[in-house]
Amino acid sequence: MLLLRDGLVLPVRRWTPEGAPKAIIIALHGMSDYANAFAMPGAQWAGRGILTIAYDQRGFGRAPNPGLWAGEETMRGDLRDAVAAVKTAYPDVPVFVLGESMGGAVALTTLEQKLDVKGAVLVAPAVWSRADMPFYYRVALFLAARLLPGLVLNNSAASRVVTITPSDNIEMLRAMARDPLVQRRTRSDVLFGLTNLMDEARSAPARLAETPPLLFAYGAKDQIIPPRPTEAVIAGLGSRATVKQYAAGYHMLLRDLGRAAPIEDIAAWVLGIAAKAAP
Repeated sequence: MLLLRDGLVLPVRRWTPEGAPKAIIIALHGMSDYANAFAMPGAQWAGRGILTIAYDQRGFGRAPNPGLWAGEETMRGDLRDAVAAVKTAYPDVPVFVLGESMGGAVALTTLEQKLDVKGAVLVAPAVWSRADMPFYYRVALFLAARLLPGLVLNNSAASRVVTITPSDNIEMLRAMARDPLVQRRTRSDVLFGLTNLMDEARSAPARLAETPPLLFAYGAKDQIIPPRPTEAVIAGLGSRATVKQYAAGYHMLLRDLGRAAPIEDIAAWVLGIAAKAAP
């Protein structure tokens, strides 16, 4: 469990290597998901000597107030608390943060506040801002959040209009559909909050000063985050980020059928930096 400064407790999952860890990854899941999102990569990273610690962010999984948006600054504060707690428990082990999708947006925007980590990994970060959305999306989102903030939308409803494939791992997607901790219904004000976060993440590179080493990983077949904002953020990060694009990768890059390559690339990148940071 992760005890936060305001007394709230968040559920935690850990994938622990044999022996002392060479590095630690604090992993942040995406929208509607929870810490179990990192079961596949976490097990692989443990085999490479990396300890992965993932927590259910507020409003998701087993965390308090499921289905409610905690607020962008609160989520960033939780990440800072997590980093501080892990560094206290493991003072001699290099600590990294990894964010997937929504978690990537949280990680990217927290870096503006000089997060004390050795490096950050952004996996298909949610950077689809209002400026990148069609006008009618922005209007509908604004009206729903302002007039009907408690309106609950079925996350599968859009599939009746357009088919979006988040991953080519159909077995994994079916398991998620059966998982009671994966949220299938989302309030309109939560979508509004997520969009606020994506707005901030989209423009974050322009506000970043000094950053730790960054790894930006995404799939060329991502159907959740459009190419334009992703490419704009990569351009904004410039030489500060190492970029890995996977031709066969979808949005859920670390759970796709081709997940072996990005999982190994992340491990190699993390361990390379950790080795340089060793006393």
